[in-house]
Amino acid sequence: MATRYRTIVNLLFRTTDVFVVGAAWILSYWLRNASPRWGARELPPFKSYAALVPLVILLWAVVFTSVGVYQAGRMRGLKSELWLLLKAHATALVSFIFLAYFIDDYKYSRLVFIYFAGLGAIVLVAFRVTLRALLRVLRSRGFDIRRVIIVGAGPTARTLLQHFEGFPELGMAVVGLVTRDGNAVPWLPERSILGSFDRVQAIVESVQPNDVLVALARDEHTDLNAVLDQLRDTTASVRLIPDVSSHVALGCHVDDFEGLPIIRLNDSPIDTWQAFAKRCLDASLSAIALVVLLPLLVLIGVLVKVTSPGPALYSQERMGLDGRTFRMLKFRSMRVDAEGPSSVGWTRKGDSRRTPLGTLLRRTSLDELPQLWNVLVGHMSLVGPRPERPVFVEQFRREIPGYMLRHKVKAGITGWAQVNGWRGDTSLTERTACDLYYIRNWSLDLDLKILFLTLWKGFANKNAY
Repeated sequence: MATRYRTIVNLLFRTTDVFVVGAAWILSYWLRNASPRWGARELPPFKSYAALVPLVILLWAVVFTSVGVYQAGRMRGLKSELWLLLKAHATALVSFIFLAYFIDDYKYSRLVFIYFAGLGAIVLVAFRVTLRALLRVLRSRGFDIRRVIIVGAGPTARTLLQHFEGFPELGMAVVGLVTRDGNAVPWLPERSILGSFDRVQAIVESVQPNDVLVALARDEHTDLNAVLDQLRDTTASVRLIPDVSSHVALGCHVDDFEGLPIIRLNDSPIDTWQAFAKRCLDASLSAIALVVLLPLLVLIGVLVKVTSPGPALYSQERMGLDGRTFRMLKFRSMRVDAEGPSSVGWTRKGDSRRTPLGTLLRRTSLDELPQLWNVLVGHMSLVGPRPERPVFVEQFRREIPGYMLRHKVKAGITGWAQVNGWRGDTSLTERTACDLYYIRNWSLDLDLKILFLTLWKGFANKNAY
């Protein structure tokens, strides 16, 4: 029954996707045809574009299948599913544009492709969200349910059970748990215990679950081989959930290396496509900001130069992405002799090394504006953990757990810690916690939110010395 439901659901998603991309291609032609003012050249007859519909359907079906869009995703979050869908759409679109220009001597309208790119993404996401909502309703009413047995009674097993009970729309019904000795555990009713580890095979044969989730605690791992040996011949899907949560600060991913599963701990959540999108945002906004703020930058530079001896700009070695160092630019706000051997340290309230103008620049964060150049050339990002000097990094990495994970992403001019008030001479532990939260939950939306909050709250801060 579950296999039949899964096949029907998979077919529903495949059919819906190819239907909406085919319709989006036709609608894109109609939109272009309805707005001739955007281009002087007349479009060919409708049949020239309609003839490409079979190619669109075939290409999108092949690409979506090859990148794993239709792999079992019941335990995959909606956000990650939609992101995979959009990446697959972009991949198919690039392939389609390449093929389309070799099919006919006629060069198809670029505006039609632009409409198709945006419209296709919108309808794919809209229909996917709608279908997921429909499945949630059906599963919450008992349809398309997968029976699950959890082997283990540690924190990981407990978290799994809580997730399944808290999200019935996943359609994962936990029949019961198997514990080491078959005894009840404090957080689970006795009726939910199906037996002990040494009876796993008999329990599975009796209950006939769809999935067996092996989630042993660390002190139960000595029983892992015995448990898996009993599950070797079962027709149920067996999934291993390792107890590594205490070692994961950013995220956990599994790679398949020629049949060998490799668990990646604490990798940056920003993959190739996301890094490209973030870089495009950084480059475009920093370039615009440099042009718009050029008169202000020149004015501040002149004022720094005429109010105190020394250069207008000051560069300092900082640590950024993957622990690599770069020279970060600032408007000079201190005397030229401020960095002597006996004066290495953070700026504090009332610091005598500051120039009169430097005090104002630091309090308003205007001294940070030259870092827009660091962003433009790729050393930094607009949003990210603030970079620190290597000498301090070596100290902080010994004192603050997870501190070096801040360097899994590019350093930023502003960040989640800064918009929450953790800047200047404030708690490093809280600042690091904010930085790690940002990395774990990164998205372009979060970057835009932080930029908006930075502008909304202003650049002045009482902790900026």
